[in-house]
Amino acid sequence: MDNILPIVIAAVAAGAILLIVLGLGGSAPVDPVQARLTQLGTMQAKNLEELELQAPFIERTLRPLAAGLSGRMSRVASTSFTEKTEKRLALAGNPGDLRTSDWLGIKAISAIIFAILFFFLFAIVGVLGFPFLIGAGFGIIGALLGYTIPEFWLGGRVKKRQKAILLMIPDALDLLTISVRAGLGFDAALAKVVEKLQGPLSDEFRRALAEVRVGKARRDALRDIVARTEVAPLTNFIGAIIQAEQLGVSISKVLQVQSEQLRIERRQRAEEMAAKAPIKMLFPLVGCIFPSLFIVILGPAIILIMVNLAGV
Repeated sequence: MDNILPIVIAAVAAGAILLIVLGLGGSAPVDPVQARLTQLGTMQAKNLEELELQAPFIERTLRPLAAGLSGRMSRVASTSFTEKTEKRLALAGNPGDLRTSDWLGIKAISAIIFAILFFFLFAIVGVLGFPFLIGAGFGIIGALLGYTIPEFWLGGRVKKRQKAILLMIPDALDLLTISVRAGLGFDAALAKVVEKLQGPLSDEFRRALAEVRVGKARRDALRDIVARTEVAPLTNFIGAIIQAEQLGVSISKVLQVQSEQLRIERRQRAEEMAAKAPIKMLFPLVGCIFPSLFIVILGPAIILIMVNLAGV
């Protein structure tokens, strides 16, 4: 019996790891409208059970669990935490159309999975002679770690998206300036930018144009872009556009000034990165290259000295 228990614990841990791998390695996203149309065009009349079985295994198992956990956690979460989570999801571009309740459910599932993994992994250590409480203690640590890891992933998505927007601003502003000088209105120029460029900035402009079409004021739609991105050059650009609209200044001149300013800032960022490069290169040089050079240069001399000392 004592020999079987470690095997059972290892099998359960391996199954949990397999579930995580299956969840992370899902298939590529499919357009839901196209998928629904394809399904309606090919399927015959089926009952509800058959339709549910057609869904992926992860969606049929983890999504109901996440929905139940998210409902409970939403009732416990404070208003400030909910607002902060909504803002971070907006900054990340709402990956997977996640809402705050969905995100809380994901964090809860991650905490449960890591708690089970840590408990069983360290319970094996307990079986081998260590106190069993070690497994329980590391299970709590695993739950805290699993609850925190999604936040690191979300923070990485936010930084990646902000960097993509920052790199895209000069090209978008150049195209916007050319379109306005060619005689297009500002909204038509934004539509041209959305048509020609792909990326998170184009998505934000597309959303702002859609909001303007349904009756929202242009300045309010542009201000919402600032809240969803928090990129300083984009904030300055939108602020200048709103001010020019309020004061009646020519938007073409404002775009020209902003374009020149962005080119200067881009050159300054490149110079700053070039100035930081020698300092960043110092650490791999000291940690990796210099020890290898010392071994190659001083190694034979040290061996020769040791041989001579041994001969004496």
